Amino acid sequence: MTKPILSSEAKREIAEIARVHLHIATLEARRRDSLDFHEIAVWNIEAALEAAYLAGMVDHHRKRE
Repeated sequence: MTKPILSSEAKREIAEIARVHLHIATLEARRRDSLDFHEIAVWNIEAALEAAYLAGMVDHHRKRE
């Protein structure tokens, strides 16, 4: 099974969720542990997952209209 390709809009939404909920400035690998590994509270992870789930639902319903 091939992995679906995300649109540019979806990638921007994911980056925004990471920035807002996980306090991660970029999802690009910077090849430094201090920049690429983050300690994140479970409630922030929960909020990010909820935001991603809701964004997916909105995108799915937008495509059906």
